This record gives sequence, structure tokens and C-alpha cells, in this order.
Amino acid sequence: MATSSINTPTHSAGEANNSPVIPQDSLSSAIDSNEVGTDKVNNEQDKKVEVDSSPPPTTERGAQFWAIIATLCVIGLLSALENTVVTTSLSYIVTELSLGENYVWVTNVFFLTSAAIQPLFGQLANIFGRRWVTMAIVAFFTLGSGIAGGASNGAMLIAGRAIQGVGSGGINMIVDVIVSDLVPLRERGNYMAFVLIVYFVGMALGPYVGGAFVDHTTWRWVFWINLPVGGISMVMILLFLRVKSKKTPLSEKISRIDYIGNFLLIASTVSILYPLTYGGTVLQWSSWRAIFPLVIGLLGLGVFMFYETLKMVKEPLVPPNLFSNRTSSTVFAVTFMNAALLYWILFFLPVYFQAVRGSSPARSGVLLLPAIVVGVPGAAVAVLLLTKFGRYKPLHLLGFGIFTLGVGLFVLFDRKTPLAQVVVFEMIAAGGSGFVLNTLLPACQEPLEEKDQAAITAAWSFMRSFGSIWGVAIPSAIFNNRFSQLLGRIQDPQVTAMFINGAAYQHATAAFLNSFSEPTKDQLIGVYTESLKRVWEIAIVFSGVAFLLVFIEKEIKLRTELDTDFGLETENTADVETAEKTTSEVD
Repeated sequence: MATSSINTPTHSAGEANNSPVIPQDSLSSAIDSNEVGTDKVNNEQDKKVEVDSSPPPTTERGAQFWAIIATLCVIGLLSALENTVVTTSLSYIVTELSLGENYVWVTNVFFLTSAAIQPLFGQLANIFGRRWVTMAIVAFFTLGSGIAGGASNGAMLIAGRAIQGVGSGGINMIVDVIVSDLVPLRERGNYMAFVLIVYFVGMALGPYVGGAFVDHTTWRWVFWINLPVGGISMVMILLFLRVKSKKTPLSEKISRIDYIGNFLLIASTVSILYPLTYGGTVLQWSSWRAIFPLVIGLLGLGVFMFYETLKMVKEPLVPPNLFSNRTSSTVFAVTFMNAALLYWILFFLPVYFQAVRGSSPARSGVLLLPAIVVGVPGAAVAVLLLTKFGRYKPLHLLGFGIFTLGVGLFVLFDRKTPLAQVVVFEMIAAGGSGFVLNTLLPACQEPLEEKDQAAITAAWSFMRSFGSIWGVAIPSAIFNNRFSQLLGRIQDPQVTAMFINGAAYQHATAAFLNSFSEPTKDQLIGVYTESLKRVWEIAIVFSGVAFLLVFIEKEIKLRTELDTDFGLETENTADVETAEKTTSEVD
């Protein structure tokens, strides 16, 4: 699930996050021959693995199971809608609340808090159990929606969006954690696909829902729509999300939280994301205001990783063993790159559609739909193959290979490229990304123990969110730098002045370019075309590196058994827990 909207005006209906995985300075060094420090995992990895191509054993799923899956789909829909619903209403919000240049905070603070909070929620889910942490996550999201919808000024709106982001980050993480609790690894992708499909539908509908509210009611319903949906979600959580959790005193649970680790990670993440969000526009990349927080954040991550290895940390936020295995370490890196590449094309294809082809924002959104139409079925096919054959490495190689081909073909795009050709090339890239999208988490989880599933999933979700933000920051820097180099082709100095300081992206609209007469308009379109070619060329390199990284992965047989402390609660659960407690007391 995924995905982010960084420094974006109102370019397209396809601008999204997701939505949203721990970047570690030691990541590259962790991708080696070291294995997890447990006898069970070492023995499994040291031997030659014979991948089982026979169908996995079928597991009976009862009404409670499907009720939980339905609940997760509704929760995922909440997050997905909010990722994109603001894109078509932002201009109206900016005008009514007089936000001025602070409009960027409306979208960016949402994704900043969403990325930073995920590891904390992963640890809380392990300590307090899944049910009440999920309730708190949805409550945060719903509260933030109410505050944003009722905002009387920009500060109140931004505060509401920040709280919404906390909830959204938690949703993106907890959905995968709960599915991992309920389903064996071999079958896991199938059920994640249900949520993924709903998520993509929400992302696709978001811009149109937002536009409908603005046209027929008020922009405030863009946020208020989450109140009834959030309420329904919380009722469903109370009724259906009954999973096992250990009964321990509250004081003991509170003492288990890694307070210092959480502070170091959240502070470092915010410090890094701030210049990434505003670099090249609000902040100049060469200024100390951009460089200083970036350096401090990277140093902070190094301190965080060192702190997590200390013996004094009884329950680390990110257990060091997550990165001691070459396959998991590689998948973390590949997840970062896949998320970055996905948002790379989601944010810069609209620039091509609008600035080069002259499409409206609405039509630009429609032209992005082929990516969803192909990407979602591609993801579904991939998880079916993963379930049947239990092999993830060939899917990753195929996915990145196809994506590299697709994004390589983007270099051919100009104002005269036939639309059918554009759509086909877009579908090729989306199909490749879809093949990778839903098969990464099972590959990351397989080499590690079930007891670490929440920490693994939180780390993986963080890396995905972190990658999505870099996936906008990197091409934005490339695009703005190349545009500045080519400004000499524009003969009118007054027009040239409009595009300094990273303004090329925000001016990439057909309405703005149509305000110029020839030959200035033709010159501008030419500069946009050439600048985008550089963006696609670097994307080829980035995707090629991801393709090569996949070769480091070790093919490991996916488990068909479920061994977790957080599975479905049954009628005998309480009796078993009571018996265990009594036995412990007698001993």
C-alpha cells in the first residue's frame, strides 16, 4: 500500500502517497552473507533450499476471518482516499483560508508525520496488542479529519492534517501486521491483495470525490467524509478484530517502550524529510537551511542504529537482527527503490501530460488511470504466482526488468508522441511495478522469526513511505536543475525570471503555458520536454540498480504454517491463557 504528495500544486488525479521501512546508514553493509542469529533460521538458510512448487495447503477461513479482512479494507479505504482527495480541492482551500505559500504544508505535513510514526506504532502493537492500537490509529485519523474540516485558519488546518498523517501512517502499517498475524506466509499476499485493490480504488476515486464536494457542497466535506467512515471502522474493530494478546500489567507494558529510540528515529526522520520536502522550492539546496537539517538527520539515524545495538536496550524499536540477514536487508533497500520509482512516475507523468501535451488537470488524471488498471491486476497475478510456487525472486527480477523497459521508453515522449503509444508505455511500467509491489513484504518476513513480524512490517512500511518521499525529491531536483540549465533557450528574459528558484514544477500547467504566445510557448514546451527526458534517464539507472540488487536475494521457501502470538482469538484462548498463568504461578 502506499503512498505522498510533495510540493505539488493540483497537477493530477493520480498524485498520491501512500501512501508512504527504516533507512539505515548501515544498510549497504548489512547486505552480506551474515544470517539471522538464531539456530532455527541459520539452519534453514545454510542448507540448499528446494523451493516447493506444489500448491500450499488450503486453510479454512471462517466468518470472523472475513469480517476482519473487510474491516481492514474499510480502514485502508480511509487512508487511500485522503492521500489524493485534497489534490483537486487544494486551490479552493488556499483561497478561502488565505494560506499563500504555506499551502505546501497542507499536503506535506500529512506525509511527514505519516512516515515518521510507523515504527512507534509497530512497537506499540507488539506491547499493547493489535486491537486497541488499531482503535487508537483510526481515532487519530478521524480526529484529525474533524479538525481539518472545521478549520477556521491555516494553522488549524495544518494541525489537523498532521494528526491525520499520524493515523494514516499507522493504518498503512497495522493492516499488513494484522494480515501477517492471520495468514501463513505462503498465502499472505493473496489477502493483502484484497486490501491493495480497495486501496487503489480509493486513490483513484479521491480526486473525483474531492472535486464533487467542491463543486456541489464545500471543501470541508473532503475531510468530514472521514468522520462517518471512521466511526463505522471503529465499530467494526470493536466487533470483529478479536486477536490474541498477552495479558500483562500496564506498568510493565509502559516500561517496554523504547522511548529514546523512538525520539531519535522520529527526530531524525523529520529532520531529513523537511529539506527533502522543501528543497528546490521554498529552500535552496545550496542554503544552510536545507543542508544542516539533512546532515543532522542522517547523523541522527547513525546514532539511532548504534543505540539500538546496546545491551541496555531491552526491547529495541528496530531489532538489529532485522538487518543481519542478506535477503531482508536487500528487500528493505529494494522496497525503498520501488516506492521511489512508483512516485517518480506518478508525479512526473502529469507534468508531461499538462506541460508538454497541454492536458487539463482532470484529463491528466484520466491519462494516469491505465497505470492503475494494469498495476492492480499485475499485483494480483504476482501474489497468485507467489502463493502457488512460493518463489519471490523471479517475480522481483521480472517486475524490475519490465519497469526498467517501460520507464526507458518514456525517454521517447514529446508533444507529438501518439497518445496510444504513451498509454502502452505507461502500462508496461505500471505492470512491472505491480509485479513487485505486493511480493516484497513476504520476502522480507520469510528469513526472520514470527515474533519479529510487527517490527519487520513497521520497518518495511517506513522504508516504503520514506522511499515515496525521496521518489519526489530526487526527480524534482533533477528536473529543476535541468530546467535551469536549459533556460537560455527561452529568449524573453521576463519569462525566464518566472522559472527561477525551482518554479518550473508549479508552473507545469496547460493554463499557464497557454497564456504565452509563440514562439515563447514553443520554447517553454521544448525545455519541459528535454528536462523530463533527464528525469526518465535517471529513473532508468535507478530501476536498473534495483534490478541488480534483486540478485543478492536468497530464494527461501515460504512458510505454510502460522506461528504467532497474535492470531485469531478463539473460545479457548482465555482458558489457555488462564491455564498458562496458573501453571506459571505454581512453578
